Amino acid sequence: MGVHRVTSEAAKAYAARERVLGAGINVLGIAAEKASKLDKGTLEKCGDIAAKLLPYSPGYAGKLMLVSARLFWALAGAQEKEAKVVGLEELESEIEELKKAVE
Repeated sequence: MGVHRVTSEAAKAYAARERVLGAGINVLGIAAEKASKLDKGTLEKCGDIAAKLLPYSPGYAGKLMLVSARLFWALAGAQEKEAKVVGLEELESEIEELKKAVE
């Protein structure tokens, strides 16, 4: 195999979506492992991130994002929220902030 280069705009958008979705799933997984040690604000933020990942999650992953969001909100004692659709760049920065809080 060789090196795969992303050249078209569609390919760049797909790669960006996959990068952000992968980072988000990774952080939510870490948070789930440490859920009993996290404060309620961090757990609520995990739910918010899961809900914001929903529009970028294909198929069953999208269904599980909503389930994850509801579980994190329940652990935090927060009410279910309606998430806004945010851009990938903004979402990526929010995931980085959450990663620092979780680790």
